[in-house]
Amino acid sequence: MDQQVKFYQTGTFTVGNRLLAPEQRAVQADMARTNSLNSGHRACQGCGEALGARYAIDAAMRACDNQLIAVNATGCLEVFSTPYPETSWQIPWIHSLFGNTAAVATGIAAAMRVKGRKNVRVIAQGGDGGTTDIGFGCLSGMFERNDDVLYICYDNEAYMNTGVQRSSATPPAARTATTMPLGPEPGNVFGQGKNVPRIAMAHGIPYVATATVADLRDLEHKVTKAMSIRGARYIHIFVPCPLGWGAASHDTIKLARLAHETGMFPVYEAEHGEVTRVSKIRRRVPVEDYLKLQRHYAHLFGKRPMVETIARIQAMADLNIRKYGLLEEGAN
Repeated sequence: MDQQVKFYQTGTFTVGNRLLAPEQRAVQADMARTNSLNSGHRACQGCGEALGARYAIDAAMRACDNQLIAVNATGCLEVFSTPYPETSWQIPWIHSLFGNTAAVATGIAAAMRVKGRKNVRVIAQGGDGGTTDIGFGCLSGMFERNDDVLYICYDNEAYMNTGVQRSSATPPAARTATTMPLGPEPGNVFGQGKNVPRIAMAHGIPYVATATVADLRDLEHKVTKAMSIRGARYIHIFVPCPLGWGAASHDTIKLARLAHETGMFPVYEAEHGEVTRVSKIRRRVPVEDYLKLQRHYAHLFGKRPMVETIARIQAMADLNIRKYGLLEEGAN
């Protein structure tokens, strides 16, 4: 006699949850997942971008009945997944230039519409360099025209593929190859950069969301929701980079979780320019716990810790918590 098993940990960070009913399981816990980004790629050990792409594209494939075309900007994801003449992609996949990914995706979506194949959906993918910098003009045009494309940015906070140079997503005080830990204010300067999710919201597009690889269910939910909407959509996924950050490969998920729990990376959804849902912080963590795991912040914790700089970073996190209402009621 079969007996139903109750499973009480569905609110945890457990990935599989195979004791749940099939319709409640994560895509990655489903044997029918497409493995769109398959094994054999050459990503670094612990690569957050490889995880983010696998989770996102598999969720999108399930949401659109496997009728999906992906366009990929130049960058880490393109380089490690398609070393010529090989590929780890098991879907129609096109490599564009570094800066025109959104435009190429727009053209493909238009072609599918003209051919009467509206069931075929299009996703554009890029890192923070190809999104916040080189491809920013094409991306803004896609938003302004409300083209039927989901654009996903995998944010590892620098140009990791070309030698860890600063991008406009690099956080203040972080060391990169072009923002060295020298002088009175070492690392990347404060007051520069772009908040692309907020810029996307300013365009008034149907859907904008942020997510991290630490919360698989949240990420899959947002991709699934985005695929249910027509028009321009944008998801910004936080993907730690062990190589560029000088972090342990086994700390990728921990770093992504701490980015949320410190307030450094607010996780939320927005529709037509208005924030509609935020992921609350259950246990608030000081930014030091996050920064100390990354060697590109090591200069802040030397013989003479840079207390004022750390306090400025903490103030940024505190501002995010207040602005988005991130603290769960009763949390410290």
